[in-house]
Amino acid sequence: MRFLAVDDEKIMLNKLIGVLKSVRPEAEILQFTWADDALRAAKERHIDAAFLDIQMGGMTGLQLAAHLKKIQPKMHIIFITGHHGYALDAFKIRATGYLLKPVSEEAVRRELTFIYEETESQSRIRVKTFGGFDIFVEGSMVKFNRTKAKELLAFLVDRRGLSVTTGEAYAALFEDYENTRSGKAYFRTILHEMIKALKQADAEEILLIEHNSFAVVPERFDCDFYRFLEGDPIAVNLYQNDYMPAYSWAEVRNAELGFRAL
Repeated sequence: MRFLAVDDEKIMLNKLIGVLKSVRPEAEILQFTWADDALRAAKERHIDAAFLDIQMGGMTGLQLAAHLKKIQPKMHIIFITGHHGYALDAFKIRATGYLLKPVSEEAVRRELTFIYEETESQSRIRVKTFGGFDIFVEGSMVKFNRTKAKELLAFLVDRRGLSVTTGEAYAALFEDYENTRSGKAYFRTILHEMIKALKQADAEEILLIEHNSFAVVPERFDCDFYRFLEGDPIAVNLYQNDYMPAYSWAEVRNAELGFRAL
């Protein structure tokens, strides 16, 4: 892992570096007293998390964070300041954390645990919707023989546990097709392929199937979309106006998420 630490006060920067090294001795730490130097480093190397003093001469930490996010949108930003007054502005930039000076090992450990260990301890089944739709079981991606079978699961995930009828799912996946007998037969094939893929991956537990309706069980898997709705800062940080971009029916939901993220 690689951290970026920026503070125009050398003494405070050294204290921060000491805390980071104590908490995560294996991490590579890039330290700067000038914001422009930090920006150049971010253009050249991947950064996992940036620890930024807010009150700096010249470019402020808030301004620096905005530039860093443009370079590396998924970078975690943790602001460090001596005042509470910047909290609202900080979270408008989708900051992951907000620490008050003097920074303690306990506070930094808490933020890094939230970023790393919470992610590492995700449930056995994980669903990703930002940047594209995929489902993982114990870290391995589930394979689907038909793209529409995968899209059907994506549609169910979007419904967040609400039951979907065959007609509703058919209309969403086949906007330009008539609900014909052959179309219904093809849909049954898609449904069968979705169930088959989940069973082969030992993930059928996330499905609830009843007569002519089916749904996912949100409590049985981790999902970035669901965590975003709960206000989880890591999920909010991951969203880049890219909710299931391959599916036209997801465009309205993406607009809703974009409005929430403002």
